[in-house]
Amino acid sequence: MVTKSKLHPRNQHSEGYDFVRLMAQTPELEAFTVSNPVGQTTIDFQDVNAVRMLNRALLKTHYGIDFWGIPAGYLCPPIPGRVDYIHYLADLLADSNNQEVPRGRHIKVLDIGTGASLVYPLTGQSEYGWHFTGVDIDAGAIKSARQICEFNKLAITLRRQSKRENIFRGVIQPNEAFHLTMCNPPFHGSLEKANKGTQRKWANLGKGRSTKLNFGGRNAELWCPGGEIQFIARMVEQSIEFADQCLWFTSLVSKKDNLQPLSRILKRARVADYKVVEMAQGQKTSRFIAWTYTRKKHHSLFAKRAPA
Repeated sequence: MVTKSKLHPRNQHSEGYDFVRLMAQTPELEAFTVSNPVGQTTIDFQDVNAVRMLNRALLKTHYGIDFWGIPAGYLCPPIPGRVDYIHYLADLLADSNNQEVPRGRHIKVLDIGTGASLVYPLTGQSEYGWHFTGVDIDAGAIKSARQICEFNKLAITLRRQSKRENIFRGVIQPNEAFHLTMCNPPFHGSLEKANKGTQRKWANLGKGRSTKLNFGGRNAELWCPGGEIQFIARMVEQSIEFADQCLWFTSLVSKKDNLQPLSRILKRARVADYKVVEMAQGQKTSRFIAWTYTRKKHHSLFAKRAPA
């Protein structure tokens, strides 16, 4: 297990938010800024509109996204932590590429549950030039993601997953190959548990009871039957069918206690190798697991191909 104490070295947000620069690019952000107790400029992170405007400013300033917005009620992800996943995936690929991070559209990434925000394809394409295929079961999320692509003239492939029980089936085509798959799975096992999680979060923020999360989220984004373990277990089961079409399968894991049962599931699947990579943002620690069925280095996968 690789343990980290701060954001990835290549993460553009490792020094915090430069509000002067952000407001220069997105003047609308200034209306949402406040001063913290030591006089520093920040925003109220319990205000969903402020968080959305901050995301818009970050995506424009750091990733060249001129238009970004999501419908009310959809998950509004914190950019710095999400980008860390991208950077550590780049390191994972470098391990199979003579320690050189591969860049360019010949690197193919499948984003399961891409969401209305399209945060991984937007940041990953900007940072490394990879080609992303974003998949979601929610029609509204796909519509929002498509609008973001159209307004910014981005070549990101989007697909709707029609069957809730499927993850890779019906998405990966017979002649397709991906270097990476990635996923931020729903982590609660029921709507009741999702609501309890909301209450705990707001209590920790000192805000009493609320039915809202400061980062939002619809049911399909927050919970599924069996929760995170069941979702990832289904992902592992279906990954066997596509073992020859994907180099690395990966997924975020929100709860550290879930690693042990997931490790047993991966061993039963007889994967060739699996890793756990821990990431940190301030006091919060997140992690992802990665598994592969390939027993040898695949340098040839990273060779740039001539355009068709």
